[in-house]
Amino acid sequence: MPPTGHAGFAHPLAHVDWAQVQAELQGLDVITRLPQRRQLSKDFFWYSPVLSQYLADCVADLVVRVGTEEDVRQVAQVVARHRLPLTVRAGGTGNYGQCVPLNGGIVMDVSGLARVLDIQPGRVRAQAGARMYDIEMAARETGQGLRMWPSTWHVASIGGFISGGFGGIGSMRNGILRDPGNMLRARVMTVEKEPRIIELVGDEIQQVQHAFGTNGVILDVEVALNPHVEWLHTTVLFPTYRGALDFGCAGSTPDLDLFLLSTVEARFAPYYTSMGDKFPPDRHAVFTMVAPGSMPALRELAARMGGEISVCGTEQELIDAGLPPAYECAYNHTTLQALKVDRSWTYLQVAYAQPFDPAVVQRHLDIFGDDVLQHQDFARAGGEFGTFGILLVRWKGIEHQYEVIREIESQGGCQIFNPHVVTIEEGGMKAIDDQQIEFKKRSDPMGLMNPGKTRGWRPEMARLD
Repeated sequence: MPPTGHAGFAHPLAHVDWAQVQAELQGLDVITRLPQRRQLSKDFFWYSPVLSQYLADCVADLVVRVGTEEDVRQVAQVVARHRLPLTVRAGGTGNYGQCVPLNGGIVMDVSGLARVLDIQPGRVRAQAGARMYDIEMAARETGQGLRMWPSTWHVASIGGFISGGFGGIGSMRNGILRDPGNMLRARVMTVEKEPRIIELVGDEIQQVQHAFGTNGVILDVEVALNPHVEWLHTTVLFPTYRGALDFGCAGSTPDLDLFLLSTVEARFAPYYTSMGDKFPPDRHAVFTMVAPGSMPALRELAARMGGEISVCGTEQELIDAGLPPAYECAYNHTTLQALKVDRSWTYLQVAYAQPFDPAVVQRHLDIFGDDVLQHQDFARAGGEFGTFGILLVRWKGIEHQYEVIREIESQGGCQIFNPHVVTIEEGGMKAIDDQQIEFKKRSDPMGLMNPGKTRGWRPEMARLD
């Protein structure tokens, strides 16, 4: 169910001497003006009408911008000394309120930790605040590229992607973040009076991955690279949405080298204003990023299945033609395109039972009518091909939203990742991740980081000294 009230914090802030706190933050970029604090206490939670209301008044008491590890250490010490809530942010492109301080305290903006530290064959190490796009551009200079990134990669940071992300552009080829070989190393600073640095390697990183910044300050991460590919951004049109989905299923094969494969139904077309006649309102679209060597096979598959290719070119060729790259037509960019035109929409995220049955989506088209628009992303997870949905849902109040959720989850194997709640568990994990809570006991023993974002942490777990 939707959130009903802000989570309590074990250490009341009413008697905090904020003048003393500021004095102990001397030398750092401390922001006290309310308009800036409001701005830096928000992310993209406005996609959800529920969170827009619930989080509207959540504002940090102070915002601190940091640029070095010593800056981070100073903030961590002050936070621990005064037992203040700490929320870490960078680009703030998350949709769940991950970087919104539910209980005030300090927001630490790590956007200044933005250096790409090292690039080697098959790997790149970057500070947490480095933008994904900047990392990719640096990698391309060495003939390499990231395995995956969010559709908001021009703004999103790698630390935010690790702590809040699941997968994204590139998951069709390389799986989700948690899959072996994608995340290689992370350095995390603890929040204590004497902060320590913990280094995590390989699967150990899952202790902080998708933990919503609740259990340690990520300083830098190392992720895997692949050889760079000049992907062809391709749009394939179909007269029926079932045809588009069948093409998505047929394209989910190792015989095609795809970085992206997403289907978007025709009713989205009016929101894709820059596509023009390349995505007309009487056709359903499949957006792909395909390796040049697989383009002949993709053309043959499209022709055999009744599809028509309306766009095909490199990213730069599309930009020069005034068209969006394929990744801006997929994942949660579909929601953003609609909200730019009509703010009466919101969204839901769905994981479908595998093997994916397009008839489930067809049933939802019949049941929901104009209240729900369909969009599916095809990707690998755990080595297997899977299908996920980011559905556009007409906002008719929270009860209607949960009616839609119940109907979808009544279909065998469909699971909703609910974007109208703020905790990790309610949003999709469903169960408490014990290894993340155990790591929090080591990295945030006072329970100061992003309080209220995980149900696994209880006040009595906090160490008082």
